[in-house]
Amino acid sequence: MQSSTYAFKGNAAFAFQRRTFSNLLNRSTVSSSFTPLHCSPPKAMGGKLARAENGIQTVMNLSSVKARSIRAQASSGGGGDVEEEAIPLRSEGNSSGTVLPFVGVACLGAILFGYHLGVVNGALEYLAKDLGIADNTVLQGWIVSALLAGATVGSFTGGTLADKFGRTRTFQLDAIPLAIGAFLCATAQSVQTMILGRLLAGIGIGISSAIVPLYISEISPTEIRGALGSVNQLFICIGILAALIAGLPLAANPLWWRTMFGVAVIPSVLLAIGMGFSPESPRWLVQQGKVSEAEKAIKTLYGKEKVADLVRDLSTSGQGSSEPEAGWFDLFSSRYWKVVSVGAALFLFQQLAGINAVVYYSTSVFRSAGIQSDVAASALVGASNVFGTAVASSLMDKMGRKSLLLISFGGMGLSMLLLSLSFTWKALAAYSGTLAVVGTVLYVLSFSLGAGPVPALLLPEIFASRIRAKAVALSLGMHWISNFVIGLYFLSVVTKFGISSVYLGFAGVCVLAVMYIAGNVVETKGRSLEEIELALTSGA
Repeated sequence: MQSSTYAFKGNAAFAFQRRTFSNLLNRSTVSSSFTPLHCSPPKAMGGKLARAENGIQTVMNLSSVKARSIRAQASSGGGGDVEEEAIPLRSEGNSSGTVLPFVGVACLGAILFGYHLGVVNGALEYLAKDLGIADNTVLQGWIVSALLAGATVGSFTGGTLADKFGRTRTFQLDAIPLAIGAFLCATAQSVQTMILGRLLAGIGIGISSAIVPLYISEISPTEIRGALGSVNQLFICIGILAALIAGLPLAANPLWWRTMFGVAVIPSVLLAIGMGFSPESPRWLVQQGKVSEAEKAIKTLYGKEKVADLVRDLSTSGQGSSEPEAGWFDLFSSRYWKVVSVGAALFLFQQLAGINAVVYYSTSVFRSAGIQSDVAASALVGASNVFGTAVASSLMDKMGRKSLLLISFGGMGLSMLLLSLSFTWKALAAYSGTLAVVGTVLYVLSFSLGAGPVPALLLPEIFASRIRAKAVALSLGMHWISNFVIGLYFLSVVTKFGISSVYLGFAGVCVLAVMYIAGNVVETKGRSLEEIELALTSGA
């Protein structure tokens, strides 16, 4: 998700509106020292992955835990407390298998997600000159927005492909538009070819945004599913950071932008090759009645000693039922609509809470405080992301998804309130620059604790197996649509109401998000996907 997601899985469409922004600032309530944000990426992130991997290996060696009954408050219709006996899908104990290499292969899709989102920010000015559209902001806008349009199509397509062909085969199919799109962008001699390449790359990252968290959640052991799910977000940010670094030679070599797009072909090919050696999701295989293939996948992932128990658990949990495959209209049925609406709402709140606005204004905010370097501003935002996401990864399976979401949106709301006051409260005028920087950093930190990584992780957990792929795709489709719309109208809204009022509105959205999450989102930490499905189904 990432958007992730998501994605900050954010809106690269802001990049081409720089000239508009310069004029806008003269009419807004923002200090006249503000200047447009140039090449600040949606996310920049490295990651303390070595420490995380050591922690994961420690968890993998834990002694086995007995299956237990769970008591869950269902999230839909008349539920009450429901106690269900469910054998968790776990892989504790000494196991001869491992999921880590295959999670790493899947995360190539997350890297490409972030890279394609971020690469245009630094390259747009140079490719516009090379293609003869330096003065045509409309065509520049099409180059940026084509990625988002393609991603919307891809996110809806990903669920259908994953259900029909399986998770690993869908990854291999996804590598086709990712590689071709990157190649067309790198070799484009016309605007039309460039837009086509961006559209294909967008379709590719849209599919990736749906299937990367889906695949990781379905192959991860329960005890570390939260940590591994957060790795998806980390690699999205690594991809955006890689795009930022790839743009450093541009000043010395204006044609370097072609190399920036072209290098994306390499991880696309590696993704296709790697998935050829990766096991299919055992859950999907059992659902398709391919039990013998599921046994091979389980042996690879968890070790041969786990095969019999896990196949039995998957079969008895309803994964291999004779119920027909869900169609798109089934998502809107009374049986599934409430849980599906939760998924869509989380991504809408993620985008409507103002992450794109904060990123877009970050460089200007830092300049008002005397930080003139765009690179320094991006580094500060990126450091906040690294720290917040690293903390979220370590807490995901301890505090739980719901708790992190509540803390995250609460912190984002307070940060937005601080930003709004720093622009308007005369008593704080002397400290406005410093307060704006503090508010921006706190907001980014709060976002990376929960609102950024949790939705893409939570969705595959709360959706029933027969609707999981399509429901994740639908929710991510809402993410891309809202992302596109916000990018289209954001500057117009700021022009009409002023940035301070817009920030105050974002704070209100965060408050609504806290209220919605408290009343509608279920906690999933420590439960297998089968336990969660049984609890929600029993409460329906």
